[in-house]
Amino acid sequence: MPAPGRRLHAAGATATIGVGVGLPSTQCPECTVSTLPPTSLHPLDAPQHPGGRTPLTPPNPVALRLGYLGLLPFVLGALLSLLVREEAHPYVVLALAGYAAVIISFLGGIHWGLGMRASVPSPTPFAWAVVPSLLAWVAVVMPAYAGLVIDGLLLIVCYLVDRRSYPAHGLSAWLTLRFRLTVVATLSCFVAAARI
Repeated sequence: MPAPGRRLHAAGATATIGVGVGLPSTQCPECTVSTLPPTSLHPLDAPQHPGGRTPLTPPNPVALRLGYLGLLPFVLGALLSLLVREEAHPYVVLALAGYAAVIISFLGGIHWGLGMRASVPSPTPFAWAVVPSLLAWVAVVMPAYAGLVIDGLLLIVCYLVDRRSYPAHGLSAWLTLRFRLTVVATLSCFVAAARI
């Protein structure tokens, strides 16, 4: 939370937050507005420069571990789709399609959060945020051979949208992780779909 009496700027707008004792400020090298020290804010709470750029936010080590652990259901689902008997196969691919839908919804939800943080509201991030969830829901109720392909394609589309939007929010450093996770998750969906 910004300290009282601090001036923050975002997309060209300047605001003073309350009055009282505050933290020492630093001068932004690109403008004349004071900012809080970077350690006093959550990385996503860093003030934006008038040009809309934000400081680069590196991936959190916990998020890295959880992201890679989140691949286990994809890989396990793809492997099981190749190994289980015919009568268990529909349950395995349904579980994989359901998990893929949850992850795709999560990826869309990130854009809802980014839209909520915008100083100038735009309908674009909110509209995009619901599209992956709706399409993933449709993919879950489709036959698995088609639904898993749609899930794989949605994972690719979500990555491409993130690749365009993350830099504007200072999240470029997360794109390497997003790429790796997308490749493994997408291949898992396609492998399971090919087995059907």
